[in-house]
Amino acid sequence: MRLKFQWVLLVSLAVLSAGADDKDAADVLTNEAPSAERKFLILTVATEETSGYKRYQRSVKINGLPVKVLGLGEEWKGGDMANSVGGGQKVLMLRKELELHKDDPEKIIMFTDAYDVLFNANEEKILEQFHQFNARVVFSAEGFCWPDPNLASKYPEVERGKRFLNSGLFMGYAPELYKILNDGEIANDDDDQLYYTKIFLDEKKRGKLNIKLDHRSEIFQNLNGAISDVELRFIGTESHLENTVYNTVPLVIHANGPTKLFLNTLGNYIPKSWNAEEGCLNCWEDMNSLEKKKPKDFPKVVIGIFIENPTPFFEEFLHKFLALSYPKDKINLYIHNGASYHAKQIAGFVESHGKEYASVKLINHDENVKEWHARNLGIEECLKKKCEYYFNVDSLAQIDNPHTLKLLIEQNRPVVAPMMIRPYQAWSNFWGSLTTDGFYARSIDYMEIVQGQRRGLWNVPFVTSIYLVRGDIIHNPKTKPSYIYNLLDADMAFCTNMRNNDVYLYVTNRLDWGHLVTVDNFETHHFNNELYEIQNNRWDWEKRYLHVNYSQNLDTNLNVTMPCPDVFWFPMVTERFCDELVGEMENFGQWSDGTNTDPRLEGGYESVPTRDIHMKQIGLEPGWLHFLQHYVQPLQQRVYEGYWNDPPRSTMNFVVRYRPDEQPFLKPHHDSSTYTINLALNRPKIDYEGGGCRFLRYNCSVQDTRKGWMLMHPGRLTHYHEGLYVTKGTRYIMISFVDP
Repeated sequence: MRLKFQWVLLVSLAVLSAGADDKDAADVLTNEAPSAERKFLILTVATEETSGYKRYQRSVKINGLPVKVLGLGEEWKGGDMANSVGGGQKVLMLRKELELHKDDPEKIIMFTDAYDVLFNANEEKILEQFHQFNARVVFSAEGFCWPDPNLASKYPEVERGKRFLNSGLFMGYAPELYKILNDGEIANDDDDQLYYTKIFLDEKKRGKLNIKLDHRSEIFQNLNGAISDVELRFIGTESHLENTVYNTVPLVIHANGPTKLFLNTLGNYIPKSWNAEEGCLNCWEDMNSLEKKKPKDFPKVVIGIFIENPTPFFEEFLHKFLALSYPKDKINLYIHNGASYHAKQIAGFVESHGKEYASVKLINHDENVKEWHARNLGIEECLKKKCEYYFNVDSLAQIDNPHTLKLLIEQNRPVVAPMMIRPYQAWSNFWGSLTTDGFYARSIDYMEIVQGQRRGLWNVPFVTSIYLVRGDIIHNPKTKPSYIYNLLDADMAFCTNMRNNDVYLYVTNRLDWGHLVTVDNFETHHFNNELYEIQNNRWDWEKRYLHVNYSQNLDTNLNVTMPCPDVFWFPMVTERFCDELVGEMENFGQWSDGTNTDPRLEGGYESVPTRDIHMKQIGLEPGWLHFLQHYVQPLQQRVYEGYWNDPPRSTMNFVVRYRPDEQPFLKPHHDSSTYTINLALNRPKIDYEGGGCRFLRYNCSVQDTRKGWMLMHPGRLTHYHEGLYVTKGTRYIMISFVDP
């Protein structure tokens, strides 16, 4: 059962700051005890200031809660609680702290874990719910009897609700809690939950101390085994978690067991992180503005460029990288080129632009450094240069927004990735969730994020391809990134190590940053390889090859040029497309002989022969049929209204070459088509002289055709036509007989 979202208002891109800097948070969350007059105190144990701890701080600050942290900076001796039992050290710390409050019968103490807990209510609401229990101590409840399942039968029966005690969340009056904490001996690495469980299962102690469990999550929500019980609700600017099984609104949320990632998702919304009316609230917290800094004072960055596979449109990648709006003398380049295909491009880039950067270190393909080690060496380069940030950029990440690096630095998160997707797909550079074995799983909000329906800053378990790592993470031995973890791929190893060190990974889609190219199935044996990428990388193909004015063809407010009756002229492709298609044909070189005998055709006979090469011969026919469907057919439907055949069919797609000494003209004929397209591939009066097409019935000729422009005319019956003499040079045209 998936978590559901209910929306009251549409997403607004306006965001309001709920910001608080670390200094403000420290005023609430501190090792110094709050005022003795306050009758409510939250205690937690945290030995390190991890990402989870800082999130805990934030939820405390937003709700104005009084918290005292125990153990900060001390050595953790409580065992490996993520994988086994432990936590006795927490009991011992609480025991010592409760000495200060044991004689105050009105003092209410709450204990929570620190790294995997969120508050979504203030003191007043918490105490109101607590008093309704009419108990002296309330423990949270869960559906599993852990760590000793043999004790399950000893628990009191429960008609409705979770039956078993969980020690990650509890609250009660100080005298009773003091007695519980001093009930018996416990070692640092003994299990704290087992300690509390045995006290609760003692009927006399349970009655004397008036201990109850929060069976229906009226205060505390443990998520393990209960993810399907809860739904995130939005009402205006307020957001909360509702337990739909018990119709309650839990106030403190605990990600016990394997539910840490789900809490990360919830933390993207509560408390006061994002709502449907105001959008992203936490985007503006803890920002590191560069606005008032001079370029010479900008942070020093090491940028790691990784070319691990032959990458289409790599030329554009380099152009966009050069266009980054960041002082180049503050950038140290580290380049790993694992693809021999790009060796010349990289060498040319370094030779032409290397001196613009503070430094350049290049590891080439012939050095045989594997990706895992190359990426680790990038981190070492960052340490060597005493960098303040490390920007990982893979060659498949096209940075369309030149301000990307600067804005990511200002976002000031441990690891933050600009969201990029493969255009027209849901494939992105982040995962919203993970399976139990650590692979991709779709989160509850993944589609809304990748489609831009929700804009903001999102805590996620996996990022790849392009991301910024803050320098303090790299310089801290405990959190230093590594791209090796068992036999995982480098990006999965990096993220696994970050998660294991409780370093949060973020992805931001506040703005549009760029996009991903698809490197799968990129063929590199052609003369112009990107020409074949129309289906795999349509977005980039359009940018390189589609005429800048193509979209005007679809504007019904503009007239279409008609040089002859029912003959229409459209700007279609760039000059580069024309040059590369001609180059592809000439490189192939197997032009037909211009006779009626043509073994390429069924039956082997051509009634109107030309000197040509078929698209099928060079492997470009599938891409060309895609072009006909997506770019030609919309124009046909505009000018030949009422005719519809989707997809258009064409078995004759070929480039014709006219030369005075080969075939200078084409005799009058009808085309075997419903309509024909004729795309000019070079320039009249420059590349050739003469040429053109004459429609005999109308005594109308189209000469001086424009390079990259397409003629479209009916095929059979009405538009009997001929190819006019080419008197000098070589003329190339691309022909398709559509729907024969």
